[in-house]
Amino acid sequence: MAMNMETGGGKSVAPAMNVTPLVDVVLVLLIIFMVITPLLTKRFWVHTPKQEKEEVTQQEIQSDPDPPLVLHVAAGGTISVNGTTVGFDELTERLKRFFAAREDHILFFDADADAEYGYAVEVMDRARAGGAVTIATLTEGLSSAPGAGAPTDTVAPLAAP
Repeated sequence: MAMNMETGGGKSVAPAMNVTPLVDVVLVLLIIFMVITPLLTKRFWVHTPKQEKEEVTQQEIQSDPDPPLVLHVAAGGTISVNGTTVGFDELTERLKRFFAAREDHILFFDADADAEYGYAVEVMDRARAGGAVTIATLTEGLSSAPGAGAPTDTVAPLAAP
């Protein structure tokens, strides 16, 4: 800390703050934060499986002895497993019986857009309690029509003006 000493007749001392050390400390802190900030970004890696496309005919789908389990929650709250309506209370026991007869414990989950979110989560919790190890959510609804949901190569003709 610097002090001004007056040479005049007064014997008072007036303190004056030296700001040079303060500026030095602030600049050092600024540099430290500038160096550390890029290191603080958090990243996480998602490993997605490679997509293997294999054409499956409708006949092969229908003749499959072990079709996948699809759990569907409708907008009204009705639950169905592979098209069979199941009550909320009996869902766990029904899925335990399904999974006891299967090697895989994979369940495909589908819910209508108008289905209540909380109810759909409760149904997924019941499915997990019923033995589902992997619950895969479907982004597109399933349909029984051959070729439904698959992109087509045909283009509709344009109307003449």
